[in-house]
Amino acid sequence: MKAILIVEDSATTRSLIRAVIDEAGEFDTSEAATGFEALKQLPARSFDLIITDINMPDINGLELINFVKTNPRYNHIPMIIISTEKSEEDRKRGLAMGASAYITKPFKAKDLQETIKQVIGS
Repeated sequence: MKAILIVEDSATTRSLIRAVIDEAGEFDTSEAATGFEALKQLPARSFDLIITDINMPDINGLELINFVKTNPRYNHIPMIIISTEKSEEDRKRGLAMGASAYITKPFKAKDLQETIKQVIGS
């Protein structure tokens, strides 16, 4: 079973993302409300995917991506950004930093499910 870490400061959005993932199939999901919480979870288990927001307190999503992608222990983990930041510049920056995909909020459940399948399979 593939493990997914959802990093999102909004409890409502976290729950929505989790529900969409649960509907998509057999995934083991974990949640973090901040980038710092996500960093604490990384050494504790192996993740197959990290889904992160950009705008969060303490460590934001781009800082999280930078940490993961520059750390040899974690840089193999694909990442998907889900953000309210809709500009092409934001999308390009996230992908250039190493994210596999960039989805804007609000998103369609089907789009997220298809993106996850493209990034890590089902």
